[in-house]
Amino acid sequence: MPAESIAQVPVSRRDHSRLLVLDRKEEAVSDRFFFDMPSLLRSGDLLVVNDTRVVPARLFGRKESGGRVEILVLGDNDSAGKDPETRFCLLRSSKRPKKGGLLLFESGVSGKVREVLENGLVKITFSGDCSINSLLEEQGHMPLPPYIKRGEKATYLHLDKERYQTIFAKTAGAVAAPTAGLHFTEDLIDKLKSGGISVAQLTLHVGHGTFRPVRTKDIRRHHIGDEVYHIKPETADAIEQTRKKGGRVIAVGTTVVRVLETAVTPDGSILPGHGKTDLLVTPGFSFRVVDALITNFHLPKSSLLFLVSAFAGLEFIKKSYRSAIEKGYRFYSYGDAMLIL
Repeated sequence: MPAESIAQVPVSRRDHSRLLVLDRKEEAVSDRFFFDMPSLLRSGDLLVVNDTRVVPARLFGRKESGGRVEILVLGDNDSAGKDPETRFCLLRSSKRPKKGGLLLFESGVSGKVREVLENGLVKITFSGDCSINSLLEEQGHMPLPPYIKRGEKATYLHLDKERYQTIFAKTAGAVAAPTAGLHFTEDLIDKLKSGGISVAQLTLHVGHGTFRPVRTKDIRRHHIGDEVYHIKPETADAIEQTRKKGGRVIAVGTTVVRVLETAVTPDGSILPGHGKTDLLVTPGFSFRVVDALITNFHLPKSSLLFLVSAFAGLEFIKKSYRSAIEKGYRFYSYGDAMLIL
């Protein structure tokens, strides 16, 4: 992947991203823009979007010794204990932290390392002049993936807090954005609805497993980790009615695919309610709900690339990615999109 292909900032307007349209039946690709979406979908189609809200969960601080630390405060505090100020965090520093070590942050907040686990995971108890949730909202940086270079400088802080969040975002809990939804605007949604295309929402809080590299030779042995989801009864009903009327269920992002293909029952209906999914989709998977997919371009050797390869075919995806690189498409979270039909 050429370094210049990796988008560092979003395009000036969300729906002005480029859109590579993949026709699975014809194995053909065409070049469009995201604002062309109303002309690419049909009346009766249903878009299913993820309304999770990304928490500005990245903090920069220092050890007592003065060494710099960077932490990502995870949303799964229930598993860290009943104390809401005790959280599991991913920690980066020059030296591995020690149990009992003290970390110093802005606004008079400190964190004591309670446990040191594997792969950079630590358990920290926070204390000070404000709660950890308040500190994140006031001082936290958006948890951008590592290929987007920011560091501690606040140059893009306001931009990222706005643009690394979809227009659907309302239920806080994610540590990464459902990036396929970043391209939508309110105006585009209005045009889609005017064309008879409906929109339904569900929630999946993207967990830190999305950052987990694949280290197994057999990709079927990779584990994403549990992620919490919620499907409202009206969303389940909208999917059922769409399918009965011959419309297409179009997943906006891989997170939506994983929720729907987890919640489908043996009779093909969608079970509403709360749940957890660790579904790993690899080539050979039988899709039972999703008819089309809107997604960004994904990292090599990632579970997201496994999923789109399962949906469109590995060789077709490779061909499409090569075409996108040659034509100067922008890749990854702040990059362009694909519509796979």
